[in-house]
Amino acid sequence: MIAYIIRRVLWGIVLLVLVTALTFVLFRILPTADPARLRAGRLATPSLLAEIRHNLGLDKPLITQFWLYMKGVFLHFDLGYSYYSGASVRSLIANRLPATISLAAGAAVIWLLVGIPVGIISAIKRHSPLDRASMGTALVLISAPVYWLGLIALYLFASDIGVFHLLPGANSYVGLTASPTRWFTSLILPWLVLAASFAAIYGRVLRGSLIESMQEDYIRTARAKGLSERRVVLRHGLRPAINPIVTLLGLDLGVLMAGAVLTETVFNIPGIGRLNYNAIATSDFPVVQGTVLLAAFFIIVANIVVDIAYAYLDPRVRYS
Repeated sequence: MIAYIIRRVLWGIVLLVLVTALTFVLFRILPTADPARLRAGRLATPSLLAEIRHNLGLDKPLITQFWLYMKGVFLHFDLGYSYYSGASVRSLIANRLPATISLAAGAAVIWLLVGIPVGIISAIKRHSPLDRASMGTALVLISAPVYWLGLIALYLFASDIGVFHLLPGANSYVGLTASPTRWFTSLILPWLVLAASFAAIYGRVLRGSLIESMQEDYIRTARAKGLSERRVVLRHGLRPAINPIVTLLGLDLGVLMAGAVLTETVFNIPGIGRLNYNAIATSDFPVVQGTVLLAAFFIIVANIVVDIAYAYLDPRVRYS
């Protein structure tokens, strides 16, 4: 297992380098705004533009620029500086990351608490009215766009513009350290909106996986031993059936940690997604590069954790 983890970590580092190189080259090849003009603003003159390009290292060969960037990333975790504001990309990401972690982690808890029980009940009560109702609702939630669901939630429940004035609406996000109570209440609507489609997907996936698992020979053996149906389902059926859920959770959390752009935009949450969106709109390459590298890092780590979890969840899985 240890040798397998070491190999995966090394391959993860290689993938990070490849992702960074691809993003770096694409932004140099594709037509984008001149970084020097972004930094100079209205005071741009030929001499000032040349000086800024020299200070940013843009007058060096592409391979040299890439080498210096990767050296800064891996030795000092230096992601460069914003072309637009001049701020450190590392500080920009650090300031936005807590909001994104709060949004993604809270939504994940909700969709797991909802999706897993719904999937189990639907699999056990297959073709029942409850199964049809839950799977029909899941299909509706999967089909509903996040931004539309968010706007509907604001219209119905937001305290400022909503019909029922139950929960804080947009522009209400407060950091955890500032006020834990206001932090929690300000994220209830975003959590529910973001978790809705994921809970529906997880419920449907677990239902199909558990139905297949309950038809295996070892399930019939467990029942023949006289075990209770609850123990058969939870101990023998659910354990191998949960593997697709673990895979989805790892990938989804890895992607969401890079920012849930639509949810953050609808509820005006200052997270990584909005930071990346604004950077793309202003052609701020170092910020985009930093957020892409962060997303790749989270996805790679999530995949490694998922692979390790497989060995503990399913006894049939062995790594050598």
